[in-house]
Amino acid sequence: MAENTLTAWERMELIRHKGRPTVRDYIPMIFDEFYEMHGDRAFGDDAAIVGGIARVHGISVTVIGQVKGHDLEENKKTNFSCPHPEGYRKALRLAKQAEKFHRPIICFIDTPGAFCGVAAEERGQGEAIARNLYEFSRLKTPVISIVLGEGGSGGALALGVCDILAMMENAVYSVISPRGFASLLWKDASREKEAAEQMHMRAEDLLAYGVCDTIIPESAGGAHTNPQLTAGYIADFILDALKNLTQKSVANLLEARYNKFRKIGVFEESCQNAQEENALDGSLMDNVPQMEDLHQTDAFVSTEDTGLSDKVL
Repeated sequence: MAENTLTAWERMELIRHKGRPTVRDYIPMIFDEFYEMHGDRAFGDDAAIVGGIARVHGISVTVIGQVKGHDLEENKKTNFSCPHPEGYRKALRLAKQAEKFHRPIICFIDTPGAFCGVAAEERGQGEAIARNLYEFSRLKTPVISIVLGEGGSGGALALGVCDILAMMENAVYSVISPRGFASLLWKDASREKEAAEQMHMRAEDLLAYGVCDTIIPESAGGAHTNPQLTAGYIADFILDALKNLTQKSVANLLEARYNKFRKIGVFEESCQNAQEENALDGSLMDNVPQMEDLHQTDAFVSTEDTGLSDKVL
């Protein structure tokens, strides 16, 4: 794969291209016999998340994906790919069903973030996302996630707890959108282009940080220039990942998934010099009373004081 020199902001503009393939475009190109399933069995059906059963090269899988539209009407129907709580609960229902029947799960991430309206909060948006994080980490079946375009905030992470996370060449993945970043940190949403360059949200950045496991190439100029070719790259990745993951025992699968997320993150801790460190330790210890300085009533509670027998203690 040739080196991609596009900046983070240029990729943001590319993945928002109205002709960029969505999960509904990819499903018939990659999978056979897709049977869509609806609803969370509690509130309703969320069009922002599509899910169902399919086959890929004869292997039965469960497919779950966040849906973007190509025009205003499609985006209104799918709430601009911002799922409600019932969308995440539908995804979890299908994931638990896949676990029951030992089907691998393929998740497609493509959202700026979960819907943050009052109604979504009233129906438990935070709990729905948190529940997915918890349950997906424990699923006794392989989980593969692919970031198709935008991967924003907890709305993306709700489908991102997996065994292998792949990103499309021009996809981005971050804790918040560049506009949200600029609004919160600089109180100026117009600086979102600057924010995008500072957030290290490109696929190459996430691969270097150990968040992303592999990068899937796109056709020259972006996936919209040749969706069929790009779908072929995705299918090849899925088959390789399934071949690798289905050979693992459930115990090894869960342990590897746990370790995958435990090792994510880099931090640095330092002290100016050893003298300062020793001085800090000394000042803290000066304030700690020694046992010989304590009165008995300060350190112990007698049975007489409590009114209980000594056998209780």
